[in-house]
Amino acid sequence: MTQYFIRRFLLIIPTFIGITILVFMVTRFVPGGPIERMIAEAQQASAETSVQAGSGVGAATLDEEQIRQLEEYYGFDKPVLVSYWQWLVKVVQIDLGESTRYSDPVWDTIKERLPVSAFYGIMTMLITYFISIPLGYYKAIRHNSHFDHVSSVVVFIGYAIPAYVVGIILLVVFASNLEWFPMGGFYGEDFEDMESWWDKTKDIFYHAALPLTAYVVGSFAVMTFMMKNSLMDNLAADYVRTAIAKGIPFRQAVRRHALRNSVIPLATHFGNNISFIIAGSFLIEKIFNIDGLGLLGYESIIERDYPIVLGVLVISSLLQLLGNILSDICVAVVDPRVQFK
Repeated sequence: MTQYFIRRFLLIIPTFIGITILVFMVTRFVPGGPIERMIAEAQQASAETSVQAGSGVGAATLDEEQIRQLEEYYGFDKPVLVSYWQWLVKVVQIDLGESTRYSDPVWDTIKERLPVSAFYGIMTMLITYFISIPLGYYKAIRHNSHFDHVSSVVVFIGYAIPAYVVGIILLVVFASNLEWFPMGGFYGEDFEDMESWWDKTKDIFYHAALPLTAYVVGSFAVMTFMMKNSLMDNLAADYVRTAIAKGIPFRQAVRRHALRNSVIPLATHFGNNISFIIAGSFLIEKIFNIDGLGLLGYESIIERDYPIVLGVLVISSLLQLLGNILSDICVAVVDPRVQFK
């Protein structure tokens, strides 16, 4: 098993290079890059100045020497592979470059928003598993009951409605109309003045109640039905029927024998959920005015801030690759029959 995980860790390197070089090439060849945007903004400013001055002809904005200096500054004066290699060397040195939008180091910009995304991602994952496993368990042992039908309707409604629509509804009803919760933000304006850590914690969760609800509603449905279907398959297995035939009570047979095997499909998806900690949902972050990495990545794509785009890609891809290995570890822990070679 040790050799298997060593190979998996070594495979991270070529996979990471393949992902990043593809996106890096896209940022080089896609139109509307930072230089083109600066030229367009300079031309627009020059045209506005000419109109205000009463002249019909705008002055030249950027000459060839200025454009050459910009290409050298952004690294566009070198071949793509050469620029990629220089960027990759800096990444190994934990230098993700400088943001063209914020004029700050990329790592510092990401580091400011990482705790916010980590908080919402971890809390969403914990709440989702806390709801999905018990709900799927009771739906399986009470299959075709009134509880099963009613809960299925609720789960399907939550699955059908997009998370951002749920967020808008919650914001309008509970924040705007009823004023039970704040309109958005990660914490209140008087957060820094609070002396007690308990008051700060309550303030964070008070602001996080509606966003977390929107996150969870859109993610727990799949886990719930996966848990239910897996448990029902195990309840029909021979080893469960044999345990019941030997006199073990039904619920005890389920908890001692079927439940652990039913959690295996959820364990395989555990690592994949790690990427959700970083990616999040930029729509929910936009609705609730949350400065997370999802919104940062989206705005960076819109603004053509490619260093930020690549920086977010580095962190999310590494987490996804490590999450896949973590899924294998979880499966091996839950199911002793699994032997990786």
